[in-house]
Amino acid sequence: MIIQSYFHFFSLQIYNIPSEVNTYADIEAVYECLEREYGVSQEDIILYGQSVGSGPTLHLAARLPRLRGVVLHSAILSGLRVVCHVKCTLCFDIYKNVNKIRKVKCPTLVIHGTEDDVVNWLHGNGLWKMAKDPYEPLWIKGGGHCNLELYPDYIRHLCRFIHEMETITTKTRLTKIKQILNSKPKKCSFCCIATWQPGCPECPRPRCPKCCKPSCGCFRWRKPKCPDVKLPKCPDCLRCSPCGCFMCSRRMGLFSNVVGFGEI
Repeated sequence: MIIQSYFHFFSLQIYNIPSEVNTYADIEAVYECLEREYGVSQEDIILYGQSVGSGPTLHLAARLPRLRGVVLHSAILSGLRVVCHVKCTLCFDIYKNVNKIRKVKCPTLVIHGTEDDVVNWLHGNGLWKMAKDPYEPLWIKGGGHCNLELYPDYIRHLCRFIHEMETITTKTRLTKIKQILNSKPKKCSFCCIATWQPGCPECPRPRCPKCCKPSCGCFRWRKPKCPDVKLPKCPDCLRCSPCGCFMCSRRMGLFSNVVGFGEI
């Protein structure tokens, strides 16, 4: 099933006041109707957004992680970028697709004409480069803004995309989503206290999760796997050595202030 959004009249059919928010409400209402009244799941939906309609399309696609696919036809980076060349997103800009495209997890097909005099081809190219799961784009040579359907390549490429999306099983889609999520670098939230970070000779990053494992909980520190680092269980026998490791220092009588910190 394909939901197409092509908002040239800013949703005047439902609301009296045309606005960006109302177009978002329209496409959300369509999806809610399909889900509740007809039992259609997001895995069976391909969203199709043309021109300004790419705004509501990406708005919904960013919220549905298990969509079958998204098609962006002569799409815009943002409303302000259509009329002037700006590299930053301003607060009064509308349809900020440049920010939402990064949140779309399903395959994304971008179609754009090279001679589009309304929305420059650079908009489509920019969205395609920022997509997490970009499908092979279609740049129609000589195509304008409203005549891409007249080119044979348009029908041929779109049919191929739909056919490939139909053959993708739900299990394959979920596996692909997990791979995208796992590809993000993981940050160690509390590897060790910043004042006494142990260094590991095998890893250039002291906060790498590979160097850490749960400790005894004495200071809620994680014991590093580095063989040169020793972390005793008793808080009153710690000191910070020049190499950055925790070592036993009963005979040196250092770190008396650490005991007070541990007892709080």
